Amino acid sequence: MKVLIIPGLTLPEVTDADLDRIREAAGPAAEVIVTSPRVAHEHAEDAQVILGFVPPPLFQAAPKLRWVHAIASGVDAFLYPEFATSGVVLTSEKGLVGEHLADHAFGLLLMLTRQLATALKLGPDAWNHRPEMRRLEVELTGMTMGIVGFGGTGRAMARRAAAFGMRCIAVDRDPVANSPEVATVGSSSDFPALLRESDVVAVCVPLTKETNRMFDAAAFALMKPSAILVNVTRGEVMDEQALVDALEQGRLGGAALDVAPREPLPADSPLWRFPNVVMTPHTAGASQYRAARNIDRFVTNLLRLRAGSPLEGIIDKSLGY
Repeated sequence: MKVLIIPGLTLPEVTDADLDRIREAAGPAAEVIVTSPRVAHEHAEDAQVILGFVPPPLFQAAPKLRWVHAIASGVDAFLYPEFATSGVVLTSEKGLVGEHLADHAFGLLLMLTRQLATALKLGPDAWNHRPEMRRLEVELTGMTMGIVGFGGTGRAMARRAAAFGMRCIAVDRDPVANSPEVATVGSSSDFPALLRESDVVAVCVPLTKETNRMFDAAAFALMKPSAILVNVTRGEVMDEQALVDALEQGRLGGAALDVAPREPLPADSPLWRFPNVVMTPHTAGASQYRAARNIDRFVTNLLRLRAGSPLEGIIDKSLGY
């Protein structure tokens, strides 16, 4: 078995200790090569396993490929026709990134609800704006958080929301188990009711054909005018113009975003000018634990591959998650 490892943004390096674990899991006859995206194709002809991103040219250069493990939780970039319709198994770190995504989401949310973004922007002058800042500050206790997508990130959001004294409701495309914070997980048909009821709506879905622009004008029209949209997963889930219109017309209380419908979001996008919008540049996915968790899953799956057992974190390529 030949294994290619292609580091990237979420896996910037593979340590010697990691390589030892990977080689041991791959077996004594395995060849393990760490390469760069620029020259990966030179090693791809007989590669059976790749850890990293596989763009179309690399996929075409790897006719013996059996399995790819993505170094990302979202896999929409992999689902070009040649790969999506192939027999190559795709796994990812889905289910492993929820904790730090939820941390980031709540950081953004608090920037709005506690006027932290305003204080930071004003600096020393904030002392001259205390009355208006205090009038805008709200407490999360007693609010309803509606979670759209109840996978790893959605469940992590619910745990944090409950700790803040919030009531949690959730919907998911698939039948999924409830949690201590969410007694019953609704179906896609309950999405409109969730929007009407929620004070904070947390987007926790992957980007698929079904979720692309699911937050459109019709969705925003159902939300409370005071509601806050939180999104740290995929920006294309939101229709940019519909979001801008809702904010301009006062039909949305605010938005806390780590992702944007276009990335990087151009400087001339109206989203930059709203005082009730806070944004970070798609950095929610960072954690000191992320790379180690992904390597652990990859090592586990190498052992499972050799044993003929089902792999962890398998992506249904027809669904996109």
